Amino acid sequence: MKLVLLDDDVTLTRTLSRRLEGLGHQVQSYNHAVSPDELIAEQADCYLLDLRFGTASGLDYVAPLRQQLPLCRIVLLTGYASIATAVQAVKAGADDYLTKPVDFVTLTQALSGQVSQTAPNEADVLSTDQLEWEHIQRVLEQHQGNISQTAKALAMHRRTLQRKLQKHRP
Repeated sequence: MKLVLLDDDVTLTRTLSRRLEGLGHQVQSYNHAVSPDELIAEQADCYLLDLRFGTASGLDYVAPLRQQLPLCRIVLLTGYASIATAVQAVKAGADDYLTKPVDFVTLTQALSGQVSQTAPNEADVLSTDQLEWEHIQRVLEQHQGNISQTAKALAMHRRTLQRKLQKHRP
């Protein structure tokens, strides 16, 4: 089976590529943004797409892939699971929606079409506090740790942001 992995996590794609190749699959991985046409040109049997890929979304690739390659399997993988994005993924044409960290057996079953987990379990969905924490951390990273710029970008008072950052991760 020919597989295409699209994820900005280099370690994850390297590990998955090695393990999937060990099972006899041909794997092409991308750690940078590519056009939907480039993915379509791969003519793969299965596409494993990260939901949040840098500033892009794996959802942007689902509809073009489904339209051009109606028989391929499309699996979205995310660390930011939500019912809303699961519904969007399925409506766009994704076959499966899995949450990180994912068990390798579950992943291989999803890639082969043996399992269908189209909505995340409640235990896998991040709480609003966790989502807020993750968002703050991403914006803080974008501003190279500058609290004032981060607070401005988040439309939040600087002291409020500092208090939130002093708390432990939810």
